[in-house]
Amino acid sequence: VQLQASGGGSVQAGGSLRLSCTASGRTLTIDSLGWFRQAPLKEREFVGYISWRGSRSNYADSVKGRFTISRDNAKNTVSLQMNSLKPEDTAVYYCAANPAPITSTLPLRYRYWGQGTLVTVSS
Repeated sequence: VQLQASGGGSVQAGGSLRLSCTASGRTLTIDSLGWFRQAPLKEREFVGYISWRGSRSNYADSVKGRFTISRDNAKNTVSLQMNSLKPEDTAVYYCAANPAPITSTLPLRYRYWGQGTLVTVSS
């Protein structure tokens, strides 16, 4: 499975950005697709996930009510809509695919990773 993330950029606090992640290859092996982020000098942290089929989803408390993950299976694409952005949302955002039938918030459970896209939120 190959993942290609796009859509990062710079925005002022309170603004919005939409990230996309397109999967290719053996996409039938994907059970869920997650978004993670890593700020400078910090560990990679869970943002949210969505099941590749069905309706399972979960979000980190820090982004609940502001971020929404959606899926377009016809395009093999998952999007992360980020609203009401804060400076503390600044990070490199990664999409990752989990082939196991157990959803997880842990990075180590995700086998396939995209290259990351930078989101910068200025105050």
